[in-house]
Amino acid sequence: MAATEARRASDEEYDVIVLGAGPTGENLADRAHAAGLSAVIVESELVGGECSYWACMPSKALLRPVTARSEARRVPGLKEAADVPLDAPAVLAHRDAFTSYWKDDGQVRWLDSVGIDLVRGQGRLAGPRRVVVDGGQVLTARHAVAVCTGSRAVLPPIPGLAAARPWTSRDATSAKAVPGRLVVVGGGVVGVEMATAWRALGASVTLLVRGDGLLPRMEPFAGHLVAESLAEAGAFLRTGVEVREVRREAPGGAVTVELDSGDEIIADELLIATGRAPRTDDIGLETVGLTPGSWLEVDDSCRVTGVTGGWLYGVGDVNHRALLTHQGKYQARIAGAAIAARARGVPILESDPWGAHAATADTLAVPQVVFSDPEAASVGLTAAAAERAGHRIRVVDQDLAAVAGASLYADGYRGRARMVVDLDREVLLGATFVGPGVGELLHSATVAVAGEVPLERLWHAVPAYPTISEVWLRLLEAYRG
Repeated sequence: MAATEARRASDEEYDVIVLGAGPTGENLADRAHAAGLSAVIVESELVGGECSYWACMPSKALLRPVTARSEARRVPGLKEAADVPLDAPAVLAHRDAFTSYWKDDGQVRWLDSVGIDLVRGQGRLAGPRRVVVDGGQVLTARHAVAVCTGSRAVLPPIPGLAAARPWTSRDATSAKAVPGRLVVVGGGVVGVEMATAWRALGASVTLLVRGDGLLPRMEPFAGHLVAESLAEAGAFLRTGVEVREVRREAPGGAVTVELDSGDEIIADELLIATGRAPRTDDIGLETVGLTPGSWLEVDDSCRVTGVTGGWLYGVGDVNHRALLTHQGKYQARIAGAAIAARARGVPILESDPWGAHAATADTLAVPQVVFSDPEAASVGLTAAAAERAGHRIRVVDQDLAAVAGASLYADGYRGRARMVVDLDREVLLGATFVGPGVGELLHSATVAVAGEVPLERLWHAVPAYPTISEVWLRLLEAYRG
């Protein structure tokens, strides 16, 4: 049945019902369908989800011109040509194109092409294996229902904040014009990336952080280097501060941000980037004994625990394991394989932590790139996290600027690399890189961490000269002494 036909059907039975057509839901349905199961996706917004229209794609489309100009300014022969303001309308138009102008026709065509049905509307659980769409159409699952509804931005309980209509991440990535003055609250990935983008596009940016630095989930040096670069770009960073009250006297007017110190900051827009919540408040969790609005607790195959019959799965952001698009897609592949195996009565490989049915990378090998200027990229455990987990470790640091490939990449290259070594097994537990272009270094580190490659074997993985990847040789040399 084509997706358009599924929208008109009254009652249907499928092997797998997926709530949410973001990358996680699409991948899970695709894996289930590839295994011979029938699948339908229920979506209340755009097929393609948060990543395609309000997160990964538009934010990186905004940021790529920023980093390209920054790097060109450090290359002889291009410095003068690149030392010009960004063409903001052109950048915003580029962003619009990458969101497909907030239309999902192409994504719907893909569902049609692979034979996955689509039902438009708000899907809600109505007891075991049953989903009701907009109070009418009833869908029944023979084997599994997968909740892939993602997460949403949360506004903290600050007096006056909701009435001031602040930006959330969606507003920040889809804004139609550059604000003159922008206040960003939050020093995590969203706050850092959007401060980077809008400052480069011409906004006066003030970044407010409650803690003592940026990117608190990465190694401390990552936040330090990014903060230095933001300051050099003209952004204002204030740490150790909290917002006490927000006021906007008139719609579309200036917003006043009052801090706990008593200081006030006047801005045209205020971006709140301080946290997310699962989109599970209106999907009928109460009908299966779960709490609406809660994160879904799952096992390593992403099956929700505590639900009789084991038919409910929570995949992607909703399970709070790793709120990243690529991890959601990874979980979808794992969950899709597990659903298919259970449907066929095939034993689940629960004894193999790196097998086909366990999302082990969620805890041991999560990669992430912050597309700031410079980029920050990490995988696995930080040194602090490894110590908290009880590992006996050694930390090895390297100045990326000392690598020949980095000096060729850009004049005045600044960056740093770190690997965290498990001394008992002599394998990598984690790695972090900060510097221009380091996002493309990350997958080699991810392979080393997920593969638990012995350092003595990594010594034989020869990096090409002269590339920034030669930092691997320098790190291993330092470790070997």
